[in-house]
Amino acid sequence: MTVNEAKFLSKKIMQAGEVPLLVGHFGVGKTDIARQIALETGRNLIILILSQMEPGDLIGLPAKENDKTVFLRPDWWPENGKSIILLDEINRAHRSIRNAIMQLVIDKRIHNHILPEDTWIMATMNPPDDEYDQADLITDPAFISRFFILDISPSLEEWQKWAKENSIDENVRKFVEKYPEFLYTPSALSLKVELRPSPRSWYKLSNVLKFLNDEERKKYGYSIAAGILGPEAAKAFVEFGHIDLVPIPQKVLLEGIQQALKDDIDQANSLTLRIIDYFSKLDGATTQLLHAHISTVAKNLSELSSVLPRDSFYAIIRFIVDKANGKENSKFFDELVEKLSNFEQVRSVLDEI
Repeated sequence: MTVNEAKFLSKKIMQAGEVPLLVGHFGVGKTDIARQIALETGRNLIILILSQMEPGDLIGLPAKENDKTVFLRPDWWPENGKSIILLDEINRAHRSIRNAIMQLVIDKRIHNHILPEDTWIMATMNPPDDEYDQADLITDPAFISRFFILDISPSLEEWQKWAKENSIDENVRKFVEKYPEFLYTPSALSLKVELRPSPRSWYKLSNVLKFLNDEERKKYGYSIAAGILGPEAAKAFVEFGHIDLVPIPQKVLLEGIQQALKDDIDQANSLTLRIIDYFSKLDGATTQLLHAHISTVAKNLSELSSVLPRDSFYAIIRFIVDKANGKENSKFFDELVEKLSNFEQVRSVLDEI
């Protein structure tokens, strides 16, 4: 999702008393999102860079009081509820402070110190791949299930606006505008832990949905549900009650995409899964029909690049390429890949694959 979408959803999640976890590569704007929300809501932002903290920095030091050991409040402790605590780089936090993070996220307290009412908490992390130092807490389902996961990918339009507002050199702005592929190097995000629905996750989702109106639910329903339930349960949830609104894959392939779908992220994500499912279950007659109109199919598929999120469009093209290298219907898919390579918006994806 874009930076603006992540900021909007983070604010809604925290209003519901839950904790968003922003996942993205360095430099995509995760910390800036926290700063903007704090500024817009009049809150004090407390940034805890967990990778640089010792246990005593986070939980406070012990002291003696009336012949008992008590823990002093750490110096970062908020004075009032008009605060946001940002748990930065949780994937690099030392194992010894993991339990303190859990207590803070779950109970809004550390030891006997209770956070002021209405204190918001959010967290950030880099994706768990070979580019970053990691700690094993990111593979712990019990830990991850406490958060709403929001994957962030930078948008060229958002970056251009930010660059202008922050007086980025004009030559830099012009270069990135002409060669947007150099804005950042995309790579798939994976938490290396499977999000699954649970009574807790349904409860948390319900809390956040109360703060979304009908239009916002329609626009962000899949994104918010996938961040706590996982993609499969989220797909079923958002399709419940309006599955007929999602275009039929064969109709999209032969007649093109509806313009209205461009403004509906839920239906766009549902369509992605349905197209892949459709291609995986082709019978002889359907394959023959598509092959007879293969140029049209390729053109309509290429147009999905302007409708679907990049990751979703990539998934469809990757599936087609895999089928071309497989056994079943490989001749049809191989010819479809050849036709798709004639379209510039698809060619760049094929080059990546």
